[in-house]
Amino acid sequence: MLHKALRHLRRYHQMTQEDLAKRLDISNNYLSEIESGKRAHAITVDLLDRYAAVFGVPVSSLMLFSEQLDSTRRSEKVRVAIAAKVLKVLDWVDADEKSPA
Repeated sequence: MLHKALRHLRRYHQMTQEDLAKRLDISNNYLSEIESGKRAHAITVDLLDRYAAVFGVPVSSLMLFSEQLDSTRRSEKVRVAIAAKVLKVLDWVDADEKSPA
């Protein structure tokens, strides 16, 4: 889920992968792999700190979408479920913006 949230964040700010990769000090290929979910497991706290700095959001807001946190507690399962629903809404908004008016 985190990789989708990061992709939506970049798109919302109308930033290309190339521009964001430069600002995050990572390769464009690595950013592409993160956003596609291929390297989502490799997202570090340091990288999330850089995302937070670029977009002016708290790291905790980005962590909402991380499935890698301990999800054995009921509150964590609720957090993951809410994050999944938020992403579905963002997917819908993104698809709606791409469709011709």
